[in-house]
Amino acid sequence: MFYLKFKRCYDFILAFLGLLLLSPIYLIIIISIKIDSKGPILFKQRRVGKNKKLFNILKFRTMRIDTPKDTPTHMLENPEQWITKMGRFLRKTSLDELPQIINILKGNMSIVGPRPALWNQDDLIAERDKYNVHSVLPGLTGYAQINGRDALTISQKAKLDGDYVQKISLRMDIMILLKTLVKVIRTDGVIEGNNEHK
Repeated sequence: MFYLKFKRCYDFILAFLGLLLLSPIYLIIIISIKIDSKGPILFKQRRVGKNKKLFNILKFRTMRIDTPKDTPTHMLENPEQWITKMGRFLRKTSLDELPQIINILKGNMSIVGPRPALWNQDDLIAERDKYNVHSVLPGLTGYAQINGRDALTISQKAKLDGDYVQKISLRMDIMILLKTLVKVIRTDGVIEGNNEHK
């Protein structure tokens, strides 16, 4: 499909420009994380990519370094106790996702696509298999994110991701990007402690 090749080109160009333009914000966040808590600046986690190939997603660290690994936030007992002060702000504003620009440049993510599942989220992975969701690159934002985000059930997310794969186009990607900006500004759909992808 020609659009998917074109999509990779604009992904790279926009990600590169974004990295340059957002560098001052990156610097402020990096300093704030180091002042707020001990530990690395970035958080790496195995996710499911295109054709189910695993890759390490990058995020700004929002949780304490002694937080149980590879456990979705909603499965932690009292998840708030593990989130740092700076992390709470980063999650609410979705700024913790910014390092994924590097994932996009590397080619294991796209700007728009289904949000990548954790490697051990067997229920979500199985649901997505029904809709051929893993045939495209996962994204920084996606169709499910503008239609409920954390408030959606696993089956609802998988169905929306499947709808995206069926309708994928430049027009749809632009629509998702614009609606994502509105959602981020309003912090719509963010339910702390019930976010499977944090």
